[in-house]
Amino acid sequence: MTQDLTQAADALLRQAVSASPGLPGVVALATDRRGTLYAGAAGHRVQGEPAPMTPDTVLAIFSTTKAITATAALLLAEEGGLDLDAPARTYAPAIGELRVLEGFAEDGSPTLRAPRREITTRMLLLHTAGLGYDIFNADYARLARERGQPTVTTGTRAALMTPLLFDPGERWEYGSNIDWAGQVVEGITGQRLGAVMQERIFAPLGMTSTAFTMTPAMRARLARIHQRGQDGSLKPLATFELPQDPEVQMGGHGLYSTADDYGRFIRLWLNDGAGEHGRVLKPETVAMAAQNGLGPMRIRPLPGVIKALSHDAEFFPGMPKSWGLSFMINEEDAPTGRPAGSLAWAGLANLYFWIDRRTGVGGFWGTQIFPFADPASVENYLAFETAVYRSL
Repeated sequence: MTQDLTQAADALLRQAVSASPGLPGVVALATDRRGTLYAGAAGHRVQGEPAPMTPDTVLAIFSTTKAITATAALLLAEEGGLDLDAPARTYAPAIGELRVLEGFAEDGSPTLRAPRREITTRMLLLHTAGLGYDIFNADYARLARERGQPTVTTGTRAALMTPLLFDPGERWEYGSNIDWAGQVVEGITGQRLGAVMQERIFAPLGMTSTAFTMTPAMRARLARIHQRGQDGSLKPLATFELPQDPEVQMGGHGLYSTADDYGRFIRLWLNDGAGEHGRVLKPETVAMAAQNGLGPMRIRPLPGVIKALSHDAEFFPGMPKSWGLSFMINEEDAPTGRPAGSLAWAGLANLYFWIDRRTGVGGFWGTQIFPFADPASVENYLAFETAVYRSL
């Protein structure tokens, strides 16, 4: 099986970087409950430079950070320090200041009112609190453009103080919810989010190259983000980097990591909360978090409001998808071979992962390209996932 997968995946990665439009560099990993089934890479960390992409290349992982932050929150919940259904302001008081956006006045100022119910941490993990992102929401983009609302990638507290798009609990909207969940973790522990992750998640899993602030060894293996032009060309963004000493360690997007480290995190969820150097979560916590938490609600496609950063995006278009704590869940079997009930999500620079607890396999695909949902990246990622299932 491993030999067949290695041959198929190696060929796929080589084709992904040599095609037109291709990828500057890519790393892919597949794992079962016991360990890595495949780890490979192709291309270069920076287009036009000699350093090759390798399985230990360091990537800005953006929203694949979210599941790790959710894991930290779940740890505190199972220990009794966090009530998922208590007002989140109990732990992060500033979230109680947020108001609901009803529209804009003639002078362009936002019209706000008090929310009809409290935001809970469960709502944050489910993305039902009312928060959005300027990348995917026109009202947030207008606030950024006309009112100077800072984007979350600035790593500032001001970036978190955005209005709610609806009353908490009313629907699913992808946004800065998990950044706030990180603030809940900090409020309970009295530690920075990265310190909690290091002690409670990274150390037990053996994740030695994951952090909000890169070590010198991590920086030496860093891949750069590339901007895809309308003509398909790629340009390295030589100066773009997530803040390395941010005011807020953003639990929604701020980590740097590697495919190998993320594979260890995937195995945590495949193994009912057990890590390679100790248990992180209880099996019953994992089972609860891996279930649909939205009830009859379903997640919606993401409209690419800021075209330089995202295309319109939807995984398996037309398939019903729900959300757990905090992963997308496909409600039907996917054409790749991924069965219904699996967990997955993605990161802005075209990073993708899935966790199939039924079959006992998962995988990670890492590139560094804007905009999100880059067709070449998505096509090759899905081909890699399909190759994994065919090898089984």
